[in-house]
Amino acid sequence: MSDTKISPTQYDAVTHTDVERIKVQSDYLRGSIKDGLIDPITGSICDDDQVLIKFHGIYQQDDRDLRNDRRKAKLEPLYAFMIRARVPGGVASSGQYQVLAELAKKYSNGSLRLTTRQAFQWHGVFKRNLKRTIAGINSTLLDTVAACGDVNRNVMATSLPETSEIHQEVYQWAKKLSEHLLPKSNAFHEIWLDGEKVESTEEPIYGKTYLPRKFKTAIAIPPNNDVDVYANDLGFIAIIDQQKLIGFNVLVGGGMGTAHNDSQTYPRVADVIGFCTPDKLLEVAESVVRLQRDYGDRKVRKLARLKYTIDRLGIDQFKSILSDYLGWSLAGAKSFEFSGNGDRYGWLKTENDKWHLTLYIHSGRIVDSPQSTLFSGLLAIADIHQGEFRITGNQNLIISNITPETKQHIQSLISQHGISFGSVETPVRLNSVACVAFPTCSLAMAEAERYLPDLISKIEVILDQYNLLDQPINIRMTGCPNGCARPFLGEIGFVGKAPGKYNLYLGASFKGDRLNKLYKENINEQQILDELNPLFKDYADQRSKGEFFGDFVIRKGYIRPVVNGLDFHG
Repeated sequence: MSDTKISPTQYDAVTHTDVERIKVQSDYLRGSIKDGLIDPITGSICDDDQVLIKFHGIYQQDDRDLRNDRRKAKLEPLYAFMIRARVPGGVASSGQYQVLAELAKKYSNGSLRLTTRQAFQWHGVFKRNLKRTIAGINSTLLDTVAACGDVNRNVMATSLPETSEIHQEVYQWAKKLSEHLLPKSNAFHEIWLDGEKVESTEEPIYGKTYLPRKFKTAIAIPPNNDVDVYANDLGFIAIIDQQKLIGFNVLVGGGMGTAHNDSQTYPRVADVIGFCTPDKLLEVAESVVRLQRDYGDRKVRKLARLKYTIDRLGIDQFKSILSDYLGWSLAGAKSFEFSGNGDRYGWLKTENDKWHLTLYIHSGRIVDSPQSTLFSGLLAIADIHQGEFRITGNQNLIISNITPETKQHIQSLISQHGISFGSVETPVRLNSVACVAFPTCSLAMAEAERYLPDLISKIEVILDQYNLLDQPINIRMTGCPNGCARPFLGEIGFVGKAPGKYNLYLGASFKGDRLNKLYKENINEQQILDELNPLFKDYADQRSKGEFFGDFVIRKGYIRPVVNGLDFHG
């Protein structure tokens, strides 16, 4: 950290990354995407356009399970695309859900995935079907604009129905914030919806180079931190007084991504820097974005997130510069308390005489299987349900605002299709999250979504041995250190190092406000189980009443607490 006054950066084609060049030369995110879509020679698009399509909510991928066989057959990789929708607050109507699920049946791999940012994802969409799929999403009044890329992404908001008295108000702020920070380029409508070509104008918030890296925003409503607000570049914590929303505490500088064996990179939990009233929320958010646009590192992309900008400036200088952008200073932060960051499963009735049912969706994958016809069952529910489908930050689904008249019918469909609402799963399974990893993620070094259920089953055997099956232990697994499933906020975190090998992290807070720390490196399944066994035995014998596992391993000295991201590797 430095107290030396730092000036805003300017674009420099010589020293800045190639991604910066691509953005500058893209004509506000157009590039040659339109021509690439109609190229019949390949299932892919050119390298530069692969950067630009992320701003449109799309990633190019290929099936890594088939990569070697196709190489031997002298075929190009089986290229397909992942599409991500922007769903502020994770709320979709039943009608929207029906269309989105039908698109998955028609153009995707037959599954719909719920993300840890409360969005929908489609995997395995071939290039020839991209425009059809995106047009279908757009027909629901949802879209994929800025679901990825170097801009503000999907704005998260607490989805748990216990907060229904103020949820609607906070949800409306999430929607306003999402719209306010959208890129204004017309490229999306021109390319995907055959909109009229209009002359490009300067992006009023982002400028020609947009942000140095991705930017994530979330709003939490205490006592629930189900959006992991501390993991976001920008966070707002709703402050309630006498059942009224009086404003938001402002958090900056969270982020999960790091790189193995690179101490320059690290995860970080956000700092609480002050308080603003609701009418100032959009102004604060835009000013933080502008500050990151101007001061973020554009020379070294791995150091370009807001967390590194803050640690380079120092938090006091960051707050001073933010006050300059605002023309005023934030008030002092208000007191608040989080009790956890998980979901509440099963049925809940709220004061409006409506019912809400939180379902357990393993790693957010909605697909029919021999165990559960989840995909078909949710479509059947959408046919009769007049409320919403809410995605949680833990990749689960809430069927929300169910009328008393349809409750029994929905319960029958749940039973008929073998859909789980957490009544038989253990707390450790219900508190587990995994990223996609193999076979589609190009960054994956090890399995995650496909492997975690089996590992949890073996962990459950040990927990049962020590009478700990009723303990809620937060477990996160990712196939790489990029942090998509927020593994560094897991009381137990597994981060892929190589096929079948993981780094084991311990000691995060169950409330989501403290990082974990590396405990054992590059270990296989048996080694994982051997390491956890004595820890669980000690936890069973020595834990204090109500003590969470992450707090226990710190108190007993198994791992040192991570006070801030700069301590993560030390």
